[in-house]
Amino acid sequence: MIHSSQEDDHRHSSIYEARRACITQIGSLPFRNVDQAMAYSLQHDIPFLPELTALGDAMLHSIKNPGHLSCLEKFKTYEFETVKIQCIGPATLIAAGYEENDALLRIYTHIESIVKDLRAHEIILFLDEPSLGYVGFDYERLWAPIFESFSVLRGVHICGNMQWDKLFDAAIDIISFDASKYDITKYYKDRKGKRIAWGIQRAEDIKDFQWGDLITPPCGLGTKLFTEADAEAKLAQLREIAGRLRSSL
Repeated sequence: MIHSSQEDDHRHSSIYEARRACITQIGSLPFRNVDQAMAYSLQHDIPFLPELTALGDAMLHSIKNPGHLSCLEKFKTYEFETVKIQCIGPATLIAAGYEENDALLRIYTHIESIVKDLRAHEIILFLDEPSLGYVGFDYERLWAPIFESFSVLRGVHICGNMQWDKLFDAAIDIISFDASKYDITKYYKDRKGKRIAWGIQRAEDIKDFQWGDLITPPCGLGTKLFTEADAEAKLAQLREIAGRLRSSL
């Protein structure tokens, strides 16, 4: 749910309805125009901060200059009921060769620059951790000071494989994963209060949709693999599947 400082009437009709099947995305988009990317983001139940890989917002590139994102200035002209932001996670950044303290400082600075003056009732923060299944150190110890520094719902996005059961014991609120490749339901009997963001290619990828869950693409839609037409098609698909979920809840 959003409204801009110029267009206060652009509100979703019901927070209740939106939360029954909330569509959002991972972050990266194939657009090259900021206004076009923002217009696209705002069509989702939960708008997200667009990262335009064609303009230098790729995950490992943008963290070299924390806080510098193509859409950030435009993003902050809006007010949000619920909004999603994201940042590369510390395990992945360390795996890429950064020293621990430098990685944590860069991540903190990047997130701080995003949330400063961001007008939102509720902020979902995802740490993007594509390397999580391959690291051999205590990643939860690294997440804790980041999540504790900001008033956010704590999410982690993993697009590869890992020991999924560990995430249900972790101090996070939302688990985002590629449901088109992995069946996370095999790894829990009790979710322990966790919400799941189902990264889907098709409706059948959703095995256990519950109240408060999200639906997303399996991963980002960067320019290397996706076109603007692909992004529009993905949004249409998410909307169609969300409609079916709403009618079934």
